Formats: sequence, structure tokens, C-alpha cells
Amino acid sequence: MIEMWGGLECTVVRIGDTFRDQTGETGHAGRIEDLDLIADLGISTLRYPVLWETISPDDPARADFTWHDERLERLKALGVRAIAGLCHHGSGPRYTHLLDPDWPTLLAAHALRVAERYPHLELYTPVNEPLTTARFAALYGHWYPHERSYRAFLRALVTECKATVLAMRAIRTVRPDARLVQTDDLGKTFSTPLLAYQAAHENSRRWLTFDLLCGMVDRNHEWWRILVDHGIGEEELEFFLPGDAAPDIIGVNHYLTSERYLDERVERYPENLRGGNHTHRYADAEAVRMPIPHTDLGPAARLREVWERYRRPVAVTEVHHGCSRDDQLRWLVEVWNAAETVRAEGADIRAITAWSILGAVDWNSLLTRRDGFYEPGLFDVRGQAPRRTALAHATEGLARTGSYDHPVLDRAGWWKRADRFYRRPRDHRSACRLVGSPRQLLVTGATGTLGRAFSRICDARGLEHMLTSRAELDIADRARVRAALARARPWAVVNTAGFVRVAEAETARDACFRENVDGAAMLAEACAELGIPYVTFSSDLVFDGHKGGAYVETDPVNPTTVYGASKAEAERRVLAAHPGALVVRASAFFGPWDRYNFVWAALNTLDRRRRFEAGADVVSPTYVPDLVHETLNLLIDDASGVWHLATPGSLSWAELARRAARLAGLDPDLVVEAELGGAPADTTLTSARGVLMPGLDGALERYMRECETPWRAAQLRVAAS
Repeated sequence: MIEMWGGLECTVVRIGDTFRDQTGETGHAGRIEDLDLIADLGISTLRYPVLWETISPDDPARADFTWHDERLERLKALGVRAIAGLCHHGSGPRYTHLLDPDWPTLLAAHALRVAERYPHLELYTPVNEPLTTARFAALYGHWYPHERSYRAFLRALVTECKATVLAMRAIRTVRPDARLVQTDDLGKTFSTPLLAYQAAHENSRRWLTFDLLCGMVDRNHEWWRILVDHGIGEEELEFFLPGDAAPDIIGVNHYLTSERYLDERVERYPENLRGGNHTHRYADAEAVRMPIPHTDLGPAARLREVWERYRRPVAVTEVHHGCSRDDQLRWLVEVWNAAETVRAEGADIRAITAWSILGAVDWNSLLTRRDGFYEPGLFDVRGQAPRRTALAHATEGLARTGSYDHPVLDRAGWWKRADRFYRRPRDHRSACRLVGSPRQLLVTGATGTLGRAFSRICDARGLEHMLTSRAELDIADRARVRAALARARPWAVVNTAGFVRVAEAETARDACFRENVDGAAMLAEACAELGIPYVTFSSDLVFDGHKGGAYVETDPVNPTTVYGASKAEAERRVLAAHPGALVVRASAFFGPWDRYNFVWAALNTLDRRRRFEAGADVVSPTYVPDLVHETLNLLIDDASGVWHLATPGSLSWAELARRAARLAGLDPDLVVEAELGGAPADTTLTSARGVLMPGLDGALERYMRECETPWRAAQLRVAAS
């Protein structure tokens, strides 16, 4: 069986005069106990940082191994072997850089220190992804030394590969059987006929890391002359010909964005994909968004190419996808299955690597911005301790048994669904359903904001579901609930139905409690009996608003309204009936797909230049799409108990109206605070379990872009006509 390896996103990259360290940003730097969590998954081998920049940051003659001593000893005790990474996307410490002729000997000196201090280490990656790092640092200018020329790019690549050879020679003076696990991205480029020459160039260039290390770049190699013409001396290239640092294991880092498509018809693509060379202007798009046969794309195709070219052991050394949890699972399982398939064909495929075990920060901008954009991995580190996600369960299943199943795997990932295309071909047939009858979610509340949002987002995420109205399923009718669940056989139930008219509840207590308490509890009881995961929603109004700070999940409830009391009682009865249920508390919904929310009402009134009265009570406004996405992620993760999902921070209703007005270009001075007759209540929600929701400024900006329900008076007049 193929092995399951793991890896921590550990990049130390220099941007200008500033260094970023992903080990610190994900919190692993201060949590040695992470290693026990990783070992518990059954992972046999871990790509682990022993990085030059963290051990000798200021002086090559001084090294501090204190942090690494403790962790490498712990890994050894846990029976997990480490692949020591010595430089991960970095340009080295501040006293050197990728274009420094001394860089190779300096890294080799670090490698020797590591080998002497940790003679038990057998596996090494001296330089992670040399070609990719050289592109980002010396061709595109994203990272230090921020060069943008082909000459600098090739110089950086040769520097990294020479450093790899010298590092392995140094290590083998201590441990002659040390093995090189060399990684790089080997994504293929496709193109229109006009740009076939550019695609051919990039497809030959992608092999350079491995061709150099294997001693294949001789005078007959197509890149010999290109390298020489760009300032690489012939004697420098002859240095590689012995091939004494040929990889013992070729590590393929493959991402959905690794494969590209070049198209001169730039008007078909977003502006950020447009570029070109000195001859043609073209778009550089993700190949998976083009009508290319699936047999030509993806991990299986790339693994076959690598095996045929080198006939050396191969591992997929990074499997990560920053997206919704269902697609993260689909991608991991797809890569695993591809590796198994190619192995069965005769290739020596050793392992796949669950990457970014603890997630990654700001990789959506290649670390060039500090937005705090976090992508979870096998664990989500945004709480008091790392929390297992569904990826951890999948990794453990694959590591221990070679198999894993989840209902979301009945549908294909976005990269195989019809909505992936920039321009959908007329004759395309989507293969989004991987089984005849995909397992489905049951979502109640078809006429409500939240129910419709769940249905819409489930469609977008490829989650099979059925959406029921009260006429189809009265959740407070025990017999109808049981009959519906027996008929639908859902893999989970999401209850968004209920009595939502807060003010009216004061005079309609029985109706409110029937919908919010009896209905939620009856669904919980039925789901518990059938072993079905269950989600229901609660409110910030279970609190009285007088704490003097934000409420967390463990704070005692003390509702002051009938509506709040109904939600508090529903929580109690749901968790008593179904202890594994997920109860999501949220606050002050606003969303882009209907007008039944405060933000729409405020903008609509202010656009007509009328005063808008809003309260001084303080809340945590919650953007509906974010709420739905994170609830689905938690459901797939098998999370349970009470969770607070609300936008971080807080503000009054009046200030929310003013902030929305400013973004919309309206007059915020038209917003006036209503007289309350008492001190404002503050029902701000935060989470002790992990703040998962994006910030309010971004949510309001997305609302302005995504809103499909016109609030401007002129737009409403056009729609009415």
C-alpha cells in the first residue's frame, strides 16, 4: 500500500527586509504537542523544517538548535521519521541571497551541521522546489531578491541546484546512506496553436531541477545552450554531470493551479490572468477551467510522465487545496487514487503527502500581503488548540487502511463540474456525479433566507441536497418528521426553519415555541435515533446583553425576550436528545440574495435621502454566505455542540447602517439612533472554539459586489417596469 506522509507549511520567505515564518504564523513554533496529534493519524513520515534561516539567522558561524533538538527527539520517540527541509522557498538568511555565489557553500555548511547534530536523519530536502522558488524570486519578483529577468531566474535555479549537490555531499560524509527527496512542481502547460511554442518552452523548462541533478543537462540537452547564453558557465553545468545528487525519491508537488493554459484571446479571461511574452500577449489560465480531456490533466497524468522520464521512486510530496472542506476532501482522495492507479500500472510510487497539516496563512497572495487569510489543513489552528478537520479523518483512514468514505465524495470537485469553465463549451458533458444516486443533505426552511442560502451554496459546492418547505415537512409534527427522514435517508439534516419574527414573538409565544423548540427538538430526536448528523441554529438573543464584553459558547444564557427564550430552550432540548448535534449561534443576518435584512433596508431608505432610524444595541453582524460556508465545513468535520459563527468584532445597529452607507456612497448622517429608554444591550458573539468567520469590512465589500436584490430606487423602478 502507498504510504501516507505529512508535511507542515514551513516557508521562511524574505520580502524586502522582512521575513515571514509560516511555522510561527500557524502557531506550531510554540506547540510541540502538535507532533503527537500528527503521529496519532498514522502518518509514517513527516516533511519537517530544520531551516537555515531559523538556526543561523544572523551569522553563519553561529547556530541555535534548541527548538529543533526537542522536536526531532520527539518525532523519533513517536516513531515518525523526518524529511529534513533545510531551505523552504527562502532566499536564505539576511547575510546572503539566491544570486550570491557563496550561497551553495553556505547552505552546505548548514547541511553538515544538521547531519552532525542529528545523525539519525536519513531523508533530506536541502532546497524545496528550486525551479518554483527561482521563478517567484528572480523571474516574477515576488520574493527577495525581487529580480525580474530570465538571466537572474536561471542563475538562481543553478545556485539552488548546486547547493543541493554540495549539501548532499556534506551530509553523506556523516551519513553515507542519506537519501535526497527532491521536490518541485511539474505542472504542464497547454495552449492554443498560436502559442504552442511558448507552451513547449515551459514544458521543457519544468524538468530543469531534476534534469540538472540527474546529470542529464549535457551539451546535447536543449537547455545547455539556453543556460550558457544567459550567463551560466559551461564549467558550472559540467559540475552536475556526475549526477551524484540524483534524487533518491522524486517529490512531485501538484496543485490544481499547477497546470496552465495559454490563450491569445485575452478578452475571454479576467484581467489578472492577462500577460504575455515579447512576441504575443496572452492569458495564462488554469488548465482545469478549459475543455481539455481529463486524461491529459491531473495527478495521474503527471505521475506517469515523471516515472517514464526518470524511472526513479516517486512520491507526491504536497497535496493541498485551499477551498471548501468538501473539495479539500475530494482533492486528497483523487490524488490518492491517482497514485494507486499509476502504481498498479508498474510505477514505483511510494507515498502521497498530506500538506499544510496545520494550514497556511496568506498563500493566496504568495505571502506578499499580510491579510491573515488562513486556509485550514488537517487541523484548524484558530481555536485554543488545533482542531481535527475532515481532512484529518480522511488522512487517518488512508494511512491506516488505504480507504476513506464520506458522502461528499459522491460528487466530483469543482474542477470537474460544468461551472468551472470561463466559457462553457456547447458539447460539454459534466461528470459531476460519481455514483448513480449521490447521498444527500436534507435542508428545512425553503422559504427562509437561511434555507435558500444553504440550497444555493450547496449547489455551488456540489453538495446533493433536498430543500423542504413547511408544507412538505412540518418539523413540529413527529410522525411527518420520521416519515420524511425514512423516505429521504439523508446523510445529515440542516434545520433552518423556525419562527423568526422577534417582536411578534412577544404576543405569539405558543407559535414561536412550537416552531423553534418543538420542531428543532423533534428533528434532533429523530436524527439521533437514526444516527444522522444534525445542525440547527440559535441566536445571540439567548444572552441578556449585560456581560460587558463578547459572549463565548460557555457563557450562561439569560434571554430577555420570548424569541431568545425559545432559542435557549431549543438548545437545551436539542443537545439533550442528540449530544452529537451542532448548534450554531449567529447574529444580525445580512445577505446578498434577498431584501429581508437590515443592511438592505438601511441602504434602500438612505438612497431615497430619507432618515433611517436604527438602534444603539451592539451586535455581531453576520454575512449569510460566510455563515453557510462555515456551517457546512463544521458539519463535514463532524463538529458538535454549540459554536458561535459571527463576523469578528461588534458595532451598533446604527453604526452598521453608517458603515454600509459609506461603502455605498450614501450619506451616513441620515442615520439616527433610536431612543431606547435604557442602556444599550451588547450581544456581541465571539468564540472560544475558534473564530472562523471573515471580518466585517470584507463582508460588507462583498455584499456590495454580490448583492442581487437592488436597493437603489432607480434600480427598483427599472425592475418594476
